[in-house]
Amino acid sequence: MEATGTDEVEKIKSKFMSAWHNMKYSWVLKTKTYFSRNSPVFLLGKCYHFKTDGMYTTLTPVLFSSSFVDGSNFDKINAEISGNVEEFRKDFISRIWLTYREEFPQIKGSALTTDCGWGCTLRTGQMLLAQGLMLHFLGRAWVWPDALDVDSSDSESWTAHTVKRLTASFEASLTAEREPKILSAPHQRTAKRNCDDTEVRNEVYHRKIISWFGDSPLAAFGLHQLIEYGKKSGKIAGDWYGPAVVAHILRKAVEEARDPELQGVTVYVAQDCTVYSLDVIDRQCSLMDSGKADTKAVIILVPVRLGGERTNMDYLEFVKGILSLEYCVGIIGGKPKQSYYFAGFQDDSLIYMDPHYCQSFVDVSIKDFPLESFHCPSPKKMSFKKMDPSCTIGFYCRTVQDFEKASEEITKMLKSSSKEKYPLFTFVKGHSRDYDFASSPLHEENDLFFSEDEKKRLKRFSTEEFVLL
Repeated sequence: MEATGTDEVEKIKSKFMSAWHNMKYSWVLKTKTYFSRNSPVFLLGKCYHFKTDGMYTTLTPVLFSSSFVDGSNFDKINAEISGNVEEFRKDFISRIWLTYREEFPQIKGSALTTDCGWGCTLRTGQMLLAQGLMLHFLGRAWVWPDALDVDSSDSESWTAHTVKRLTASFEASLTAEREPKILSAPHQRTAKRNCDDTEVRNEVYHRKIISWFGDSPLAAFGLHQLIEYGKKSGKIAGDWYGPAVVAHILRKAVEEARDPELQGVTVYVAQDCTVYSLDVIDRQCSLMDSGKADTKAVIILVPVRLGGERTNMDYLEFVKGILSLEYCVGIIGGKPKQSYYFAGFQDDSLIYMDPHYCQSFVDVSIKDFPLESFHCPSPKKMSFKKMDPSCTIGFYCRTVQDFEKASEEITKMLKSSSKEKYPLFTFVKGHSRDYDFASSPLHEENDLFFSEDEKKRLKRFSTEEFVLL
């Protein structure tokens, strides 16, 4: 009886905290992001110039706020700018945005139906992996045809919905009477777009990629599955995760994915800031479950620290260089106590997507589920000096040749940007076992548990996690 009473108290406590977080992270704050007209903007390897009459200007910075995105002031601004503003908007909005969610199926072993307040680093990890999968299936040139239809009015409608449900949320959370809600499309399409075969194929993959990150136990890279893999490293639902731990969780999730479409992708996590080239190539050349010998694409994750207690400004040019590479799929990082997905930069500011926004559960198993809430209507910027030093950098290489080329380019960048004797991380020819380290994770890919060596590394990184209070 005593144990049962304790369980009930924990459930009530969990639901109360969930209700509080749902309210706290459901508000949309009117933040304004400014972009200078006289500096290029980089987004995951692409460069955009906001120019006037073919020349850079030093006029008042371009305002990329809700009024800019929704088009109400765009005509006026567009008369002054003849650069790639619209292309940048399309590109940014087309990236997959994964945020806090509420009212999803209960996480196994807990009473949690939301990740508000603790799941931000898992969400940024999901965004990085999603970008890698988008490169793999859609290519870097792809943009969502409906990108410019996602605007701030969507956010305002979600906020209005939030205001109406706040009281009900508290009451229902304590009585467990809520039913999962499906986020409806903020506005209906009046006509279907004439699509050719390529557009149809791309839309299929667009939806499929998002569905792999759905908030349900069956989604390959959904929160529920990631938490299950996190248990192998001593984490449970409600804990806070660091970027290094998330890197290993993502590797495990991709290894265990059973969708045939995902058999052509693998993930490699650098060991002790070292990428062992032959370990990566072995992963790329390993047989698929179907027995095919085709080379796999690889997503390389490199957990690093950009300084001690604070980020070392000497690493700024390196981070900018990384984000300007076509191989880069972003950075799992943030500032102290908050995790962000860094995807670009302008001058000395990083451009990112923020997962700290609570949205309603979307059932991605239904046909034509709404896509709008998976695309961010407006970017945010943050000074590099505010960045937390603990982060994980991601790269995507489709072939072995791509990996070899990328390793050469990144190595040159590491050497040129390093003022110290030792670079931030290194590429080493050979296998990890050749250097008397633990055997490559490749040989453990059928093992559902982390190796002892991995557990030690994860424990060491546990002090570098992001914490949201």
